[in-house]
Amino acid sequence: MKTLAKLILIALAATVSTTSVAQSESRDDTEELKIAALEALITAPPERALPLVRKVLAGNHSNDVKERALFILSQIDEPEAHATLLRYAQEESGELQAEAIRMIGIGGDQDALANLGDIYASGDSNAREAVLEAYLIAGDKQAVFEIAAGTDNEEDFEEAVDILGAMGARDELRELRSRKGMSDTLIDAYAVSGDFDTLRELALGDGDIALRTQAIEALGIVGGDQVNETLVEIYKTAANDDIRQAALDGLLISGHDEGVLELYRAAGDSAEKKELLEYLVMMGSDDIWNIIDDALSGDQ
Repeated sequence: MKTLAKLILIALAATVSTTSVAQSESRDDTEELKIAALEALITAPPERALPLVRKVLAGNHSNDVKERALFILSQIDEPEAHATLLRYAQEESGELQAEAIRMIGIGGDQDALANLGDIYASGDSNAREAVLEAYLIAGDKQAVFEIAAGTDNEEDFEEAVDILGAMGARDELRELRSRKGMSDTLIDAYAVSGDFDTLRELALGDGDIALRTQAIEALGIVGGDQVNETLVEIYKTAANDDIRQAALDGLLISGHDEGVLELYRAAGDSAEKKELLEYLVMMGSDDIWNIIDDALSGDQ
C-alpha cells in the first residue's frame, strides 16, 4: 500500500483512539467491563465468539459497545461472521452502519466487499464515505474506479478520485482521464499517487494554461531528481510568466533550492534576481548568506 494510504489509515486509527479515550471518560464500570469482555473474544474460537458477538449486536447496548463488537466480528474469518457484518451494514443506519461498512474493509472478505456497491448507491453521504474508506482499507482500486467512472455527481467523483490517489492507482486515474476528461481533481490525484509521467506530459503540453500550471506545481509534490530537472527546464523555456511562476512554485514545493540557485546565477536582470532571491530565502538555502553579501556588494 502506498505511503499516503498508510498515513490515512494511521490517521483514522488515531482518530478512533482519541475518540475512544474521550468516550471512556464517560463510560460507567459496567460498560467498561462489557468492552473488556468483548476484546477478550479476539482470541476465542469462532464457535464461542460468534454467538456472543451476535447477542451483543442484537441487545440493548450503547453504540460504543456495539462498535467494539463489530470490530471483533471483522476478525472472525467465518462465512457466518462475514454475513452478519454485511447484514448489519445493510440494515443499520447512522454511525453503526458506517462502522460496520469500515469493518468489512478491515475484514477483507471479497463477497462482503462486492456488496458494498449497492450500499454506496442507496446510502447517504456518511454511508458513501464509509464505503470508500472500506475500499481504501481493503485496497480495492477497481471498486473505487467504478464509482468514479460511473457517477455524474461532482462531489462523489472528487471523493472517489481522492481515494484513488491515496491508493496510488495510477492506471485507474489515467483511464479516468480518457473517460471523463482532464480536471484539477485528477491532477491533484496524479500528484498524490506520484505519477510523474502523466504530470510531465500535462506540464509540457499545449493544453489549457490553468491546468498546465497546476500540473507543473503538482510536480513539486512528487519531487525527486527527474522532477527537479524538469521544473528547471520549464522555467528556462517558459513562454509566459504564468508557466515560469508555476515552475518556480514547483521548485519551492519540492525543496530544490540548488535549482533556484542555478536560475538565480543565470538570471539576466535585477527584477528576476530579486524574485529568485526571495524564493531562496523562503527555502532556507545554505548559500543564501553569500548571495545576500554579493548582492549588497553589487557583485551579482
